[in-house]
Amino acid sequence: MTGRAVRVCVLAGVCCALVAAGVAFGLGRMGTVDRGDGERGRYVQDSALADEAAAAALEKLTETAPGAAPGVHGFAEGDWKASDPLEGREVPAEPAIGALFSPGPDWDDDHHCSGSVVHSPAGDLVATAAHCVYAGGFRNNLAFVPGYEDGKAPYGVWVPTRIDVDPRWIRDSDPDVDVAFIRVRRAGHPGQRLEDVTGAHPIGFGRQLPVPARLVGYPNDTERPLGCTHTAVADGPTQLRFDCADVPDGTSGGPVLTADGALIGVIGGRDGGGDETTSFSSRFGDDVRALYARAARD
Repeated sequence: MTGRAVRVCVLAGVCCALVAAGVAFGLGRMGTVDRGDGERGRYVQDSALADEAAAAALEKLTETAPGAAPGVHGFAEGDWKASDPLEGREVPAEPAIGALFSPGPDWDDDHHCSGSVVHSPAGDLVATAAHCVYAGGFRNNLAFVPGYEDGKAPYGVWVPTRIDVDPRWIRDSDPDVDVAFIRVRRAGHPGQRLEDVTGAHPIGFGRQLPVPARLVGYPNDTERPLGCTHTAVADGPTQLRFDCADVPDGTSGGPVLTADGALIGVIGGRDGGGDETTSFSSRFGDDVRALYARAARD
């Protein structure tokens, strides 16, 4: 099991991985994976491949015209209470949270991970888990659908222009840096800014824990998001822990949000994101701050 991004048959997965590795090293690209710049932890997306991914995603989606930019959701700390029972359950879709699709010849379901729009100077940045965008190479067939629900793309389909991860993730899949930032554009709509369409979450670097929080993500076998409200706590100096059952595959990369709507984690980190009762995230400290700063620069 590779965490909450994908579900693969173990024996078939091992065989496929061995074959894929040989092809990838021999050709530098294996279908939906590209080496990118491993030293910097960066992939500049080929625009033609990105447009192909958008077109393939749109074959199964209904795209609608966006309205005015909404605000991001928060909750009043005085009204906060933990989910009861403490398990993930279906919640309404939110404009600044979406599903990551990877259309094409890979082993994933239509959408394999989750992500959220975060504030940046260019207004084009999505946060997710590193394992959602890089596994033996950068995925070159990604499409982000904010506010996704029941086959609808109410805020359009957005494709990467650039992906940034910490090089330590590329070297050894370090769970303490399982975070990625994706700069995106809307295919066929030059000049449109994601943040203007969906709103965006601020990032809460170095937030003190424990803190009341909620997580949201898209299971890869359902067409609506799930959420859970509880307390985010520290699990050592480099990991955030969120105890809530039934947060399955596909929710990787989904946001952990405080009462004021600030992003303090993305589902990932230890154990590929967690198990049946617990979700993890890499802590948003200096390392993630530096990664964000690099990703947000032109």
